[in-house]
Amino acid sequence: MSDTTPEVAGPVVRPRRLRTTPALRRMVGETSVEARQLVLPLFVREGIDEPRPIASMPGVVQHSRSSLLRAVAEAAELGLGGVMLFGIPATKDAVGSGAIDPAGVLNLAITDVVAEVGDALTVMSDLCLDEFTDHGHCGLLTPDGRVDNDRTLAAYAQMALAQAHAGVDMVGPSGMMDGQVAVVRAALDAGEHTDISILAYSAKYASAFFGPFREAVDSSLQGDRRTYQQDPGNAREGLREVLLDVAQGADLVMVKPALAYLDVIRRVRDSVDVPVAAYNVSGEYSMLEAAAARGWIDREPAILEMLTSIRRAGADVILTYWAAEAARLLAR
Repeated sequence: MSDTTPEVAGPVVRPRRLRTTPALRRMVGETSVEARQLVLPLFVREGIDEPRPIASMPGVVQHSRSSLLRAVAEAAELGLGGVMLFGIPATKDAVGSGAIDPAGVLNLAITDVVAEVGDALTVMSDLCLDEFTDHGHCGLLTPDGRVDNDRTLAAYAQMALAQAHAGVDMVGPSGMMDGQVAVVRAALDAGEHTDISILAYSAKYASAFFGPFREAVDSSLQGDRRTYQQDPGNAREGLREVLLDVAQGADLVMVKPALAYLDVIRRVRDSVDVPVAAYNVSGEYSMLEAAAARGWIDREPAILEMLTSIRRAGADVILTYWAAEAARLLAR
């Protein structure tokens, strides 16, 4: 090689080349959020004629039966994957009888919503007693105040059948009772509702991020649920619960909350072959909304970034109070 021949250096690696234009960034993007992956939780309250705002969750309301139909029609038009319904009864009792009553607010809401949207949305319903009990726990209590796991399972079976008769597509047993998926699956199958699927709240943690939800459902809870919800420090236990639910017949499994448990979502996604859902819960919603209201955070990009992080962790489905707004943002 002559002295005048330039030396050829190795190629300069420049990852920024793939970030130069919006079109290029879209083309090589690894993780996306789509409207079809989002589920909108909705609250319907017995005995009201107009939506009632929830102070700790700006922009979220307790719906009347009529305003609920407007919300689900919009959800269908936006192409959301589904809605998750929660009922707030006018009266509560120790056994949560309103959850089983065919004329109870949640069962009526299921029928209303199915009639409104048909197959355009997956209609899901919360299968738990906490909104219906005067003590606020997710199950029936023993005389000394402990949650009775097995009596609660019998109530869940009845609740599942009531929701099935109302027309639900998917039930969401969320009480963290041992054996709840197996009992609900058996009750549905015996009642000839074999096509109704189960979204199991499998790894549900005793989280501080549930606070605003308690207002949303007018919870009567005194104390906590640490005897049946999981310790926030236990990731292996969360995976164990998930695997038990899959073995018992869960069609989807859920991690709740999402943002503080992204590592658990990833462990679950790597360990099961059923779809994985994550619940972007009320406290996660409210803290972002509070920061945005004070001008401390750019609200819309932060919403999409949060949802993207949950998808990147491995969630196939996200339950989020931003579902409708996120769908509109993604369509821009």
